[in-house]
Amino acid sequence: MPTVSWRNGTGVLEIETMRATETVTATGIDTTDEALIVRLAGREARIPWEQCSPILAAATTEQRCNAELSPGGYGIHWPLLDEDISIGGLVG
Repeated sequence: MPTVSWRNGTGVLEIETMRATETVTATGIDTTDEALIVRLAGREARIPWEQCSPILAAATTEQRCNAELSPGGYGIHWPLLDEDISIGGLVG
């Protein structure tokens, strides 16, 4: 939380530096008719298509199933839709 102090009659706003956050990566993905399943270290997240993006919510099953996890596990690409989503944006 920022604090305000006074120096020589002038208000000085002091802000703590933000801590670095841990990057979220996936180890695998699966698709169902209802949701995207993201496998993470030690857990699984099931995200309904409506919560992923409007494009994925409106897509066909064939389009959704054609998904590629990036080599580092940072994002997912759907080539038939030209849609990209970061793992951190989905489950972070």
